[in-house]
Order: sequence, then structure tokens, then C-alpha cells
Amino acid sequence: MTPIERALREAEAAAARGEVPVGAVVTDASGAVLAAAGNEVEARNDPTAHAEILALREAARRLGSPRLPGCTLTVTLEPCPMCAQAASFFRVKRIVFGAYDPKGGGIEHGARVLAAPSCHHAPEVVGGLRESECAALLRAFFAARR
Repeated sequence: MTPIERALREAEAAAARGEVPVGAVVTDASGAVLAAAGNEVEARNDPTAHAEILALREAARRLGSPRLPGCTLTVTLEPCPMCAQAASFFRVKRIVFGAYDPKGGGIEHGARVLAAPSCHHAPEVVGGLRESECAALLRAFFAARR
């Protein structure tokens, strides 16, 4: 299973729990999965419990380091400014995401955190991986709540 497929499964599981369907996976330089998570904002009553933050924290715990050089963060939705900045602080090598987020994104939209002069580490970014599938999952989740 590819990292984006695993992230999609995490997103689907999050949706089943009533969370916004976002999933994230951190892989090491060899492609091995270090951590995977879906959003847990509602379950933890914690607005910072985004899938990316949870996966990055678990990967750092597993490696015993606050930095994740050589690692890739794969996520189903363009990271928000908080998650983009966290990925920078964790020093990931690459961020790969599925759907673009014109309203809340922090990489290609909005704050564009990684392009800011205050950003000390800007990972490589690849956006739009399986974009339509990732976006459809989000649209279906929100359509069911309207």
C-alpha cells in the first residue's frame, strides 16, 4: 500500500468517527511507515489534534528525535498553516498532499508558511496526488452534514 493509500484509509476511518476526513502518514527515507493518523480533534477536544501533528509526533517518538530529516509527510489535504509550520519545525524532507485547500491551506494558499522569510526549513512540496479522490472524500463528508 502506498503512503497516500494509507492516508486515505486513515481519512476514511476519521470520517467514520465523525472527524473531518484527513489522514496523514510519515515515512522514512526507505519508504517504511513510521506513523499514520487521522484527525482526532473532536475525540480529544483538541483543535491541534490534526492528522499531520499526530503522525509527526508519533514518528518523532518512534525515532527518538524532534527532527525527521529524510522523512516524508503524506497527507490527504493541503496542510493548514499550523501543520505546515509543524512540518518545517520537524524538518521533514518532503510534504506530499492530495487535495488543495483554497480556504484553509497554508502551503499553496493562505499564509504560504513555507515561502515566508521566517521559515527556516522549507521541505520539498508535491501537491495534487490523487487530488480528486481526496477532495471527493471531504465533499461527501460535509455534504452529509448540511
